[in-house]
Amino acid sequence: MIAILACLSAALAIGAGAFGAHGVADPKAAEWLRTGGIYQLIHAVGALAIMGVARGAAAVMLVGAAIFAISLYVMALGGPKWLGAITPIGGTLMIAGWLWAAWNFSRP
Repeated sequence: MIAILACLSAALAIGAGAFGAHGVADPKAAEWLRTGGIYQLIHAVGALAIMGVARGAAAVMLVGAAIFAISLYVMALGGPKWLGAITPIGGTLMIAGWLWAAWNFSRP
């Protein structure tokens, strides 16, 4: 299931980045789409890379990336700007996922 979600996440990230580059005129919206796409894609690939050793960490990364990126995507598409207060929750979960992965890899 993590692999499927990671692949879908990567596909969404590429679509968001492409839309930001070619489909929006507002520079701020384009930046939000680009930033969300980059972070989401990196964490989708990261989750695929570690899911065999650190499955829980991979899941936390994907959840964090989804919260982070989707809040930016919604704002870019005209959603409420208060969603910007949610974005750091996703960032915190992404950091937690990487720290959890480091802990998993540090164990003998």
